[in-house]
Amino acid sequence: MPQSISAKKTVRQNAKRRAMNHWRKRRIKDQSKAFLDAIAAKDVATAETEYRKVCGMLDKISCTSTIHKNTAARRKSRFSKRLLQLKQA
Repeated sequence: MPQSISAKKTVRQNAKRRAMNHWRKRRIKDQSKAFLDAIAAKDVATAETEYRKVCGMLDKISCTSTIHKNTAARRKSRFSKRLLQLKQA
């Protein structure tokens, strides 16, 4: 257990940051799952709208320090590849 006031404050800040990061990552996972479900159902219109939502969310969250910008770009690239495969099929 921390003893000094500054150490106690650091513990509080870390808990708040951890909760916010978990919430942001959970949102990404839920939105990604919605996109992948639309891909699995072979529904192009729904997949396109879900793709736009997940890309916007990835861009927004990558501006914070929750995930790296390159991680967001990699995921967007892989999702776009999946969407193009669905459109061509």
